[in-house]
Amino acid sequence: MATTAEWLEGARPRTLPTAIAPVLAGTAIAIADGGARWGLATLCLVVALGLVIGVNFANDYSDGIRGSDGEDRVGPLRLVGSGVAEPSHVKAAAFGCFGVSAVAGLVITISTGHWWFLILGLACILAAWFYTGGSHPYGYAGLGEVFVFVFFGLVAVGGTVYVQTDHVGAAGWVTASLIGFLACAVLVANNLRDIDGDRTSGKHTLATKLGHQGTRVCYLALVFLAGVGVIVVAALTTWWVLLGLGMVVFLVPTVRAMIDRVTGMSLVPVLRNTGLAELLCAVGFLVGAMLDRPL
Repeated sequence: MATTAEWLEGARPRTLPTAIAPVLAGTAIAIADGGARWGLATLCLVVALGLVIGVNFANDYSDGIRGSDGEDRVGPLRLVGSGVAEPSHVKAAAFGCFGVSAVAGLVITISTGHWWFLILGLACILAAWFYTGGSHPYGYAGLGEVFVFVFFGLVAVGGTVYVQTDHVGAAGWVTASLIGFLACAVLVANNLRDIDGDRTSGKHTLATKLGHQGTRVCYLALVFLAGVGVIVVAALTTWWVLLGLGMVVFLVPTVRAMIDRVTGMSLVPVLRNTGLAELLCAVGFLVGAMLDRPL
């Protein structure tokens, strides 16, 4: 039986900023557009957290039963791959998290009257499961970054804005894109760390296709585009949004690590700091929006 600490590690807390940041950033845009609906924003956060933790457990389960998490894996603990938890228990945990997201999403749907949200929610859960699940997982075909950009950028931020304002607008879509770029950078850093083990196990991520150098260039391009996005959103809303550039504090060491070509477990701080950069960017957006439009 896995311990509580092992279950917490299996949930991969370093990835949680990719759930929190889109909701904070989307709420910032809602404030700039006239005002947030905090109850709905909280429900959006529950949906996002449930999906991120759920996809982490689903990935753990699917990779574990396929044997993709072999002894040569350099990342943190995997519950199934290490043998500390039964595959059925990890699978149940994944679907339990998806269920929490579904319930929160249903409450949002009833509250707003936008019944098409049910289709969007189902698409999110299916995309989360088939990332590494099923007989033809798209995460094994180098499409993981597309999933992250769409669902933890465009859908998460755009959905949070729409739920609160009934529209998104240019500033919302640019914000969704830059948050998506940062979320992709988290995944790129993760897959760069695992690149050699993934090649050995036959897992074809974008990193295994681009190689070490190409993946580093991809990472640098993503964080650069995110920085440009912050400036564009500030021009569209309020210059207080430039507080989002505070993310540079965490990105400076990650960029240096990419340039210095660190590998293996030395990339774990890059993964952590990239997630924190995304979170700090979103916090900067929220604080900036609140300073421009005091509650």
